[in-house]
Amino acid sequence: MDFEALVKHISTIQNTLQAQAAHAVNLALTSRNWLMGCYIVEFEQNGEDRAAYGEQLLKKLEQRLKTKGLNERRFREFRRLYLVYPQLKEQVLHYIMAGNEIRHTLSAEFTEPIRHSVCAELQTSEIQYNKWSIPAERLFNKLPYSHLKFISKIENPTKRAFYEMEAIRGCWSARELERQIASLYYERSGLSKNKEALSALVQQQATLLQPKDVINTPVTLEFLGLNERALVTENDLEQSILDNLQHFLLEMGHGFCFEARQKRILIDEDYFFADLVFYHRILKCHVIVELKIDKFRHEYASQLNMYLNYFKAEVMQPDDNPPIGILLCTEKGDTLVKYATAGLDPNIFVQKYMIELPSEEEIKEFIASSNY
Repeated sequence: MDFEALVKHISTIQNTLQAQAAHAVNLALTSRNWLMGCYIVEFEQNGEDRAAYGEQLLKKLEQRLKTKGLNERRFREFRRLYLVYPQLKEQVLHYIMAGNEIRHTLSAEFTEPIRHSVCAELQTSEIQYNKWSIPAERLFNKLPYSHLKFISKIENPTKRAFYEMEAIRGCWSARELERQIASLYYERSGLSKNKEALSALVQQQATLLQPKDVINTPVTLEFLGLNERALVTENDLEQSILDNLQHFLLEMGHGFCFEARQKRILIDEDYFFADLVFYHRILKCHVIVELKIDKFRHEYASQLNMYLNYFKAEVMQPDDNPPIGILLCTEKGDTLVKYATAGLDPNIFVQKYMIELPSEEEIKEFIASSNY
């Protein structure tokens, strides 16, 4: 065995076992979430004291458990997962009972109610669903929980089955699945005269699922008890620019006050991370900075405006002014800087805000002079 062979073997071991570890974590996560959804539905239907909780059940659960990642919104997700995928019952039970430690920890008192909890209505829907759905074993083993979460929101069973099949066939990342749903791929496929050609094109351009994509989700990190900062994957260039940009803005007079790095934002049940968040004490507004190591794309501006609208609705205080965004797109030494104002009158922005903010040219000069 020469050195190149050694490198190849080490790389193969790393990639193979990393994928296995990610797969094992996902099976545990999917099983946990399905089981919690199962017990919630069982209590809602047959709980002895269910009348005492009513619509406040999930909120009461959150308050009683006080566990990070187990909140009302998550419980709603888990309940939906169980109701949409009752056919995962045998897969989940088999997974639970397969491991010696799990089997000895969980008694029959725990597992038997699950075996009998799927009501007749759900059993009927399961039989009907399986006429056009892929087998439960493939759903359980091939689709990470992040994918099941997105697909379970789709009400049309045929449409759900379409995205299940395409996501498995193309080994899509969760972001790719979300993008394809948003692009109406199912509807476009129905209208296409050459469905195979459209499918081949979509799969060719798709972003593939990587082991880190399975782990790097908020629900997985919460499940493993890891710090959510682990979710942020900045490369060295991004890290260096953000470090220096943060210092640069704080040095720009006395207005900028640092508030957060990689600020987590929850919008429509999805998490986003704003690169830098400041509060400008003179302007009395938040300033959100987004950096992209890429050429400008319209979706980057849309994303920043989405952050601004979130801050206006959820963060801005009555005596605050509307937030301002700064978008930086830098690629191969060429930097584009744009201010985003989320509908603020341009004249007011120029007359009131720009007096206290660095100009676009000043920021571009700073990036250029830093020799990235």
